[in-house]
Amino acid sequence: MGTNQNAQILKPATAAKKLGIYLPATPESFQTEPITRAVFLDLQENPPAWLVELRRSGPHPRDVVARKLGVSTSGLARAEVTDALTTAQIQELLQTLPAWLVQERAVHAEVQAENARVNARNAERRARAAESE
Repeated sequence: MGTNQNAQILKPATAAKKLGIYLPATPESFQTEPITRAVFLDLQENPPAWLVELRRSGPHPRDVVARKLGVSTSGLARAEVTDALTTAQIQELLQTLPAWLVQERAVHAEVQAENARVNARNAERRARAAESE
């Protein structure tokens, strides 16, 4: 790899994903201009007012909405939540707890528990295999 990281260019969609923001809600200049690694790092370290506000109020991308609601992105799709949601809309859902959200949170918790069980089992197997070598 070269030592000049500043020469790397990110597409706006990639930069938005890495920043955890919803691309269509960003300023036009952000959506149309390729972003250098230096500019991206500056956005992370010294976010402009529009980025701070977008992170605070939204609209948020699906993965952020899912995380804030405690469900998977698949759960959002099953509930037919296709639009980006604002922080206020997310808070309203968390306060009213519609039936689909309660159900998807339970499903998500089960999946996470199963993943934790499988990971623990696999770690135990690796430890036993390492001991027998």
